[in-house]
Amino acid sequence: MKRIHRSYPLFALCLLASPAGAGDMVYREAVPGYHFQFPADHFEHEDFRTEWWYYTGNVTDARGERFGFELVFFRQGTSRGSGPARGPVSAWSVDDVYLAHAALTDSAGKKFRYEERLNRGGPGLAGASFDQQRIWNGNWSSRWKGEQQTLDAVTDQFRFHLELDPEKPFVRQGEDGLSQKSDGRGRASYYVSFPRLRVKGSLITGSIPTGRVAHEVQGSAWMDHEWFTGQLGPHQIGWNWFSVQLDDGTELMLLELRRDDGTKDTHSAGTFVGRNGAVVRLRQQDFTLQPLSTWRKYPVEWRISVPALKIDLVCRAVLPDQELRPKFGGPVYWEGAVDYAGSQKGKGYLEMTGYYGEAGLR
Repeated sequence: MKRIHRSYPLFALCLLASPAGAGDMVYREAVPGYHFQFPADHFEHEDFRTEWWYYTGNVTDARGERFGFELVFFRQGTSRGSGPARGPVSAWSVDDVYLAHAALTDSAGKKFRYEERLNRGGPGLAGASFDQQRIWNGNWSSRWKGEQQTLDAVTDQFRFHLELDPEKPFVRQGEDGLSQKSDGRGRASYYVSFPRLRVKGSLITGSIPTGRVAHEVQGSAWMDHEWFTGQLGPHQIGWNWFSVQLDDGTELMLLELRRDDGTKDTHSAGTFVGRNGAVVRLRQQDFTLQPLSTWRKYPVEWRISVPALKIDLVCRAVLPDQELRPKFGGPVYWEGAVDYAGSQKGKGYLEMTGYYGEAGLR
């Protein structure tokens, strides 16, 4: 398949199926000077080409069984407006394509399960709406009431209903919300995170043939929201992204961008959030990431050092195999629950892209 642009290749299928002249929309770029408006900015930005809402978290049930969960909603713009080449706009016009991933890591059962779905916006099949206070793809959804968020996902292998309450204010990543990913105008995203969300709810593992098991759970989650039109440069092949929720009530996000010559890109960056919510920005030279052991090509154990903050951690995957292999033709990537030990203890998530082919865009 022809590579349309540096983004999720599976969306190229939808782009190729779009009407002639559908690419007449000029999408906005992520550049300095954006005027954030919340709560509206927690929802749709259809004047930017790509957008995602990323939920990851770790929960335990009353028996102490540990689960990691992921629920991600992607929006990819294909066209906007109308014209002679495109024809009239209708409820079935493919202005946006929506992808969603749901995954569950069962630590005790040593199983990793995931599902995905792909929809056009169409007449309410999928979307993101400030007016409706929700992001959804079929019967998977994130519903908002203020900053409280409720997640629902139903699959043949698992399902969950989780209520998320912020324990800290959301954080604007990068420079006042602009996360520069490479050199050049517009190679950036607007990036907002909820670094610690208190979670409670229920999840069900198993299927009807094998038997279902219900779990009442509680724990902590992390949420990322990014919107942009372009990000990675031509020599950037992928990234390693860490969310760290430490037991002392602090959080750390690290994004290491990898180059095709094996070096760490200078736009790699991070954020430390103190117990009181104070934010410390980290640049590429402020932290080091050292792979310690691998599963296939993926480093599933890391040494993390942030000397100025006296942080020295070892990150270990809860399960080695937490790889997602999308059936719709998107990039293969690793994303899963991890533990942290060393100077402090904690839990979080690790995402690694670009180890097998196209990186895509997180």
